[in-house]
Amino acid sequence: MRRLIRFWICTRAIAFVTMAFVPVVHAGPPLVCSPFDIGAAKSLPWGGTKSWDNPAGDYDRQRLVDDALSLLRRDVPVIVRMETIRRATLYAAKDPRLVDDLLARFRERAGSGKATDALALFDYGYLIETFKQVAPVYKLTGSPNGTDGYSYVARALELSGTNPQMEFAAAMVTSWPRRARHDEHIARASAGAARDPLLAANLATHLSERSGGSASSHRQ
Repeated sequence: MRRLIRFWICTRAIAFVTMAFVPVVHAGPPLVCSPFDIGAAKSLPWGGTKSWDNPAGDYDRQRLVDDALSLLRRDVPVIVRMETIRRATLYAAKDPRLVDDLLARFRERAGSGKATDALALFDYGYLIETFKQVAPVYKLTGSPNGTDGYSYVARALELSGTNPQMEFAAAMVTSWPRRARHDEHIARASAGAARDPLLAANLATHLSERSGGSASSHRQ
């Protein structure tokens, strides 16, 4: 019954999304309800289906924080990081202590907003925004609603230079609710899609432009 209620909330939450760019396969908060295609890359264990909310039943959640951080090595592509963070958020959502621990460890790893580790800043900012989106689904009270995760993602982009996958992540963050730089992030992500099949696949799956064509049109 609880799973049905969460599904109902997730499928209807899309009503609050701006109408210009929306997830096209999975309705609901895009960082939570839309699994990312990571190919054969390693992430946290997941259930045998492609359900957005299907954590592995035999996974020891007490290992979650350490496992998540160990999977976010510097050589891991941004899209794989996005899916690992999405899964970690859903594992933690049922345990307020895990929510606090996960946020604290990611925050410690990122340091201050002026830190220079782009990936650590990205991971923390993206985690914040993912928790914000999962909060109404799981009725979380300890999620970081007062912290702007996007500012960390934006800082990571400044430090990274050209990074189409990170631009895609920023586009996803700014799509729900719609933010001012959303179109800019879409354009920069799409510009790199021709050289990145995984990025191209995720752009096609997750973003659709209702006015003026599809996300793929930016690559033409």
